[in-house]
Amino acid sequence: MPRKDPPQQPPPVQRLRVRYAKRGRLRFTSHRDFSRAFERAVFRARIPMAYSSGFNPHPRISYAGAAPTGSASEAEYLEIALAQVLVPSEVHALLDEALPPGLDVLEVVESPGGSLADRLEASRWRIDVTVPLDSAQAAADAFLAADEVLVERMTKKGLREFDARDAVLSLATAASTERDGAAFELVLRHGVPAVRPDDVLTALAAVSGTAMGEAPLMTRLEQGTLEASGAIGDPLV
Repeated sequence: MPRKDPPQQPPPVQRLRVRYAKRGRLRFTSHRDFSRAFERAVFRARIPMAYSSGFNPHPRISYAGAAPTGSASEAEYLEIALAQVLVPSEVHALLDEALPPGLDVLEVVESPGGSLADRLEASRWRIDVTVPLDSAQAAADAFLAADEVLVERMTKKGLREFDARDAVLSLATAASTERDGAAFELVLRHGVPAVRPDDVLTALAAVSGTAMGEAPLMTRLEQGTLEASGAIGDPLV
């Protein structure tokens, strides 16, 4: 007998955008681990999700701009599609209750449509390192003075070489409040391939000859649109 086509799911009636944080030990959560935890959370919270069509329907959740494993973040984003219209503040409370501490929902708003991923053009990061402030400043000065700083990283497509300098729109140093050392604050423009904060650390070490110490703490502070002033705009506005 010919195989029957799977039933088609009804279209979503509402889409909500969610900003969440990865804090503390939960920064070591991989994107795959988080997506599993989030799907369990929407199930426990009994949120009426819209589902994809096909033989293996799954809840409609779109992830965008996930931070690398090991990075803390105050600005992670996703979008969910619902089968019923709900009040965003109620969904906020339900999700935050269902997720473990350290994966914290910060904001839930109704989607205006369009692509959320397209609104994530740049990120602002703080990287706390065990390097004296004067050494960190010398490394930053050398990096900013360079026209190009090539780094290599293993990707899904193999070993790739790319210019870390081109993605850095601003870079400053200060005394760290998290480590016995310095903190770099930088704004990264998103591109393909994406330059990550650990790539910038590799580039800083390369141009200065100064190792950046062990166990740096990388925290994404903002993520969103890149304004003409160089500021990061709120992607949920």
